[in-house]
Amino acid sequence: MRQLGANWFIEGHIDFEYKKYILLSYLQEINSHFDNSRLYPNLADLIFHYNNLIDFKKNKSLLQQAFPQRLTQADIDAVKLTYQKIIMDDQSMREIEQIITYALGKMDPAIKTGRDIYDFVESHVNIDPVGIIPLMPYHGYFSLQNGKERTNRIYEYQITIFEGKDDKYRGINVAFVDAYEQSITNTPESIKLHLINRNKFMPNPAVYYVHSDITFPLEQTLLPVAKRSLVKYISNAA
Repeated sequence: MRQLGANWFIEGHIDFEYKKYILLSYLQEINSHFDNSRLYPNLADLIFHYNNLIDFKKNKSLLQQAFPQRLTQADIDAVKLTYQKIIMDDQSMREIEQIITYALGKMDPAIKTGRDIYDFVESHVNIDPVGIIPLMPYHGYFSLQNGKERTNRIYEYQITIFEGKDDKYRGINVAFVDAYEQSITNTPESIKLHLINRNKFMPNPAVYYVHSDITFPLEQTLLPVAKRSLVKYISNAA
């Protein structure tokens, strides 16, 4: 995927037409992925850049805690140095404001398209608990079926809680375990028994059967949406 640097709009040659070319080239690739229902990492990257522009406009983008997952200390130092230089140059500031306004206007509909695709995929993802779910279902397995494909993929998951600036958030770590062909004998229930026999350290794991009724790109779309949907499902049920 074509990458935009975190500080693309203020680094290097500050010229509206040049930055416009960089942005449109980036968005062209993003939209081509969306046209093929490939959401990740494209949507997350696009939202990052949109929020980065908004925060810079509000003069908050220099705060490291705003983007701990993307901005390194070197990024922040570079922004500070560049900002100190251009803030004294009215022409540069006007050019940057024009770039930001234009970029936000172009990114906004692309983000809406990505979110519409996400909502569509999420509406076609179903989650069913397999057997009895333990009281603490934050570590277990889920079996993922992509549309009419007979191959199911099993993932071990662990839900974590981390604190942001203002709130607590839930994340999920997953690891691929195995794949199997669904059949009369290979059912989610029989696979759960197999997993219990395979891992004695989890005698009663939480197991969920996650399935979509439409086939989507697995790694770029279905798996990321399934992970988020599972976190939401478990959080609401807990």
